[in-house]
Amino acid sequence: MIFPEDFVWGAATASYQIEGAVKEDGRGQSIWDTFSHTPGNVADGDTGDVACDHYHRFRDDVALMRELRLGAYRFSVAWPRIQPDGHGAINPRGLAFYDRLVDELLAAGITPYITLYHWDLPQALEDRGGWTDRDTAYRFADYAQVVHDRLGDRVRNWATLNEPWVSAFLGYGNGVHAPGRRDPAEALRSAHHLLLGHGLAARRLRDSGAGAVMLVVNSAPVLTPAQVNDPSAVASEEDAAAVDRVHALLTRQFLDPAVYGRYPDEVVAAAERNGGTAHIRDGDLALINAPLDLIGINYYNPCVVEAGPGLPADPAWPGSEGVRFAEADAPTTAMGWPIVPDGLSRLLIRLSQDYKQVGLMVTENGAAFDDVVENGRVHDDDRVAYLDGHLREVHRAIEAGVDLRGYLVWSLLDNFEWAEGYRRRFGIVHVDYATQERLPKDSAFWYRDVIVRNGL
Repeated sequence: MIFPEDFVWGAATASYQIEGAVKEDGRGQSIWDTFSHTPGNVADGDTGDVACDHYHRFRDDVALMRELRLGAYRFSVAWPRIQPDGHGAINPRGLAFYDRLVDELLAAGITPYITLYHWDLPQALEDRGGWTDRDTAYRFADYAQVVHDRLGDRVRNWATLNEPWVSAFLGYGNGVHAPGRRDPAEALRSAHHLLLGHGLAARRLRDSGAGAVMLVVNSAPVLTPAQVNDPSAVASEEDAAAVDRVHALLTRQFLDPAVYGRYPDEVVAAAERNGGTAHIRDGDLALINAPLDLIGINYYNPCVVEAGPGLPADPAWPGSEGVRFAEADAPTTAMGWPIVPDGLSRLLIRLSQDYKQVGLMVTENGAAFDDVVENGRVHDDDRVAYLDGHLREVHRAIEAGVDLRGYLVWSLLDNFEWAEGYRRRFGIVHVDYATQERLPKDSAFWYRDVIVRNGL
């Protein structure tokens, strides 16, 4: 299985998950600093204070990327490093770090892909309302401009937001992520303001000469239990309605406004039942509908649902009344997530049909397993099998005509896995958190060979 000649191979990380150095060189506090230091929020009381110490070890990490033959590296910029208060004064030492990182990547022949927001909102902005406050969208656009002004001469590929569904609905809906609020109306309002921030920032980036602008979403095929293992299974009318509604809440809520300038009816109805639609002002959807070059797809597992008459909405899914979230009949990762490789090809084909004018890129795909170091090696055969299965589905999607530009494995390094702390390992490189020693796993060498041959 050979991939297109210009196919992009790389890996991805996120600032709070790997950088550490949370109080160095003028960095401000983020909502994840606050959240992780609040007892009971994160497994084992873990925080990102040190994480992988990438802030001090980035040169070694880039050398490792080069050894693994990565062509691209997607990383996020920590907003609190750039503007400690989320607005106003710019911290030159924060910008200087990303200057050094970008230069190091380019010297190694690795193309940088920058994500401007991967969940670490400055705490000062959260104190003013966070993403429930419309002004945060405008502050985000200002921040995007600052970063592009400094790095745009060397970085062509820019993602505005990472997984706005997670930011809004796990952060403000059911509270399992920072900032830990639990209010469906606030979640829907935050989702809209995140999209507004995307649109405003995308326009700033475009006007400043950005090469490619991307929105990254955690999309997934929404399936009935029967469809998990049988794509031809026909859903009942009630189950099909549940599937359509959840697809609208998960994927179309973000991509329809960004690509077409409109919300799905299901999202409008959810807002009307949860505080109303006053936060969606005239002209907002036109601003959100900024020109988009790529949609980034973070895929881990399908979303499995069926009709559940009389059930209330899940706190993370306002608008999901009458829907039951079901289990998949499939093996699982250490996260308990079902492993369904062909869910990725099904998803890519669907998105390529629904958003024909925009190219696609797999910006995250990977799995956590219970890795063990034995005699100086990590034999993660389960991860190799996971990646192999999903890359075969990526190839199948390309063969079916999907305009897919590249694949970025999640993640380069074991890291701080949000509310799961350090007990879940997604990296193709093992990190000993006591010594910060990096040890490439078998999956890293396997992935290197895939890249070298440009195929499976």
